[in-house]
Amino acid sequence: MDRSQKAESVASLNAVFNEVGVVVVTRNLGMSVAQSTALRSKVREAGASYKVAKNRLARLATKDTQYEGIADLLTGPTALASSVDPVAAAKAVVDFAKTTDRIEIVGGAMGSQVLDAEGIKALASMPSLDELRARLIGLVQAPATKIAQLSTAPAAKLARVFAAYAEKEAA
Repeated sequence: MDRSQKAESVASLNAVFNEVGVVVVTRNLGMSVAQSTALRSKVREAGASYKVAKNRLARLATKDTQYEGIADLLTGPTALASSVDPVAAAKAVVDFAKTTDRIEIVGGAMGSQVLDAEGIKALASMPSLDELRARLIGLVQAPATKIAQLSTAPAAKLARVFAAYAEKEAA
């Protein structure tokens, strides 16, 4: 990798660090090509990205971003998972780490807040942004449904009473 390629790599990583909501640092412990491909596809499906980067270049790219705190985590064979959704990358990597012992979660950051491995696992257990939106819509719609049921209930009861009187008169 020549100097211009390194500068381009640092610039692209810096752009990623300025756009994302979370960065997860993982350590690869001899993953096979098939496992690496499976991890990348799982991360991509979650709406995140997974990139192996040289530690020195990644440290340079973190300068002047919110993610300067993860520079200490970049030692050994590391890779970075990132996503705009604060939960997507963490959830994808943690789910994959449960299936194999060839990847270790080192830590990461959510904005300027540096997280250890347990923090990333806790973040992964939270519902995603889409799930939270769905829950919120459900909560907003529930009272309207209940009000509609309550407003129609007295009329239905009154109709049943009239029907009972009508049956009584007919008999």
